[in-house]
Amino acid sequence: MRKPGKKKTALLTIFFCFSSFLDYSSAVQKFSQTLQSFQFDFIGDTLTDDEINIAESFKEFAELLNEVENERMMMVHNASDLLIKPLENFRKEQIGFTKERKKKFEKDGERFYSLLDRHLHLSSKKKESQLQEADLQVDKERHNFFESSLDYVYQIQEVQESKKFNIVEPVLAFLHSLFISNSLTVELTQDFLPYKQQLQLSLQNTRNHFSSTREEMEELKKRMKEAPQTCKLPGQPTIEGYLYTQEKWALGISWVKYYCQYEKETKTLTMMPMEQKPGAKQQGPLDLTLKYCVRRKTESIDKRFCFDIETNERPGTITLQALSEANRRLWMEAMDGKEPVSYPGETSLNEVGFKFVRKCINVIESKGIKTEGLYRTVGSNIQVQKLLNAFFDPKCPGDVDFNNSDWDIKTVTSSLKFYLRYAKLSLCSLSESDNLDYRLGAIHSLVYKLPEKNREMLEILIRHLVNVCEHSKENLMTPSNMGVIFGPTLMRAQEDTVAAMMNIKFQNIVVEILIEHFVKIYSGPPEESTAPPVPPPRVTARRHKPITISKRLLRERTQGATQQNLILPIPPTPSPSPWSTTKSILQVFSFLYFQVFPFLWKGSFVLYIRFQL
Repeated sequence: MRKPGKKKTALLTIFFCFSSFLDYSSAVQKFSQTLQSFQFDFIGDTLTDDEINIAESFKEFAELLNEVENERMMMVHNASDLLIKPLENFRKEQIGFTKERKKKFEKDGERFYSLLDRHLHLSSKKKESQLQEADLQVDKERHNFFESSLDYVYQIQEVQESKKFNIVEPVLAFLHSLFISNSLTVELTQDFLPYKQQLQLSLQNTRNHFSSTREEMEELKKRMKEAPQTCKLPGQPTIEGYLYTQEKWALGISWVKYYCQYEKETKTLTMMPMEQKPGAKQQGPLDLTLKYCVRRKTESIDKRFCFDIETNERPGTITLQALSEANRRLWMEAMDGKEPVSYPGETSLNEVGFKFVRKCINVIESKGIKTEGLYRTVGSNIQVQKLLNAFFDPKCPGDVDFNNSDWDIKTVTSSLKFYLRYAKLSLCSLSESDNLDYRLGAIHSLVYKLPEKNREMLEILIRHLVNVCEHSKENLMTPSNMGVIFGPTLMRAQEDTVAAMMNIKFQNIVVEILIEHFVKIYSGPPEESTAPPVPPPRVTARRHKPITISKRLLRERTQGATQQNLILPIPPTPSPSPWSTTKSILQVFSFLYFQVFPFLWKGSFVLYIRFQL
């Protein structure tokens, strides 16, 4: 079997190369179609800005891949005119013609030497006329042979010289086209960088929200396993079961068994006596309105599992006994009960409470503001309880030396978070907006609706968080990270449900806004004329507009070497601020206002602000 020549082998190699290009491009386009048709499923009715960006990211990837492959396909199609056809024409026309000259040269040479051989064998005895005729025939064939030789040599010389440019020039044109295509790909890469940076920021924020939500969900799952009766059907009491009530008589104290039902929405406790004495007047259900609930300290009573409540209908304190420690915890959670240490008496928002917050902040900012993972690392619970007990001791409140080696930075930060969790600062959302100025204006105006003490406490805390974030290069605590930590701390739902857990991400965003725009919010009250208007209700569904790859000018594509003029300047990369691209194109439940629930208990204010979406 005859092997193909070098030139034909080179052409076959080129064909295989471009066939591989086409196969690769086809595979990439199929992958792009898969990305384009992929749909993310999310839990909940509302998505954050970052979730919208992530949901639309595959479509952006698909469009980018399509554009890259369009450039590649154009390069492959141009290669036919730039490389394959010129080489094929050179092979067929020049080399093919040279082969024909070679065949003619060999044929004429064979005929000439054959005739010359016969001519040399002629006898000298032949007639003179015959010899002259033979000489003329030999001279004619010699002339034809010499002419064929010259044509063949000339053709070889022509091919050898012309191949230097007829072969190299198409390859050069193809490489130029290939590099132009690669330069356009580099341009697409530069255009992709701002989108990549913003998407990476969205992914990091979503990862942080996921970690925060997962911790809350695990706690909820743990509580559900320990006490499955916390699940309740709609329309049923928040919690119900048997409780023993301490009743004081003239001759002593007795414990009476009641079947109790508590409705959290109305704070109504219904008590039905279970020990009816024969002949005595039958007692009906007793409805009480709850004012306050606190766990009874173990050393203060000889019974176990006790907690105290106060109601509007009965003066004084009512002591109740649950069936077990887990059962008492369920009743206290349903009644928003407080631990003795977590309720600091008269120090919630009075001088002692402010003193505690300021001392914690001073210690943190002077000794540990550059500590990596500040506020993220949790201190010992025993040390936290010890510090709170010592500081809020009714006998000598505030008499604690924070320079003591027992109080490390982790203990102080955890104590501050613990205090803030139960001296609650909460926010609430009643409508939605996708405009950052609208969100910020709403928060600005509503901060100044807080009572003076509450606003002062919030300002002290946010100012401190701003200072912490200014050292984010050392402590790695950005406004987004602070939102993840203090969102659940400052804003907790009234009930621990999965739906409430899914809204934690919005709570985190609120704290992040307060930190990033602290100067504007606390520079002074907003002007009434600049207060944001209430958005009208939407009739049609909102069309989300996520971040996109920056739009480029349309390129005029031409054939061959003219593509060198198609390279466009690279646009400047925008700052990857979490709000820089979301000002008017992203939807999130973010119109917020402060709803304050101050109520009196033992002469002190407990501020409870809740965040609900």
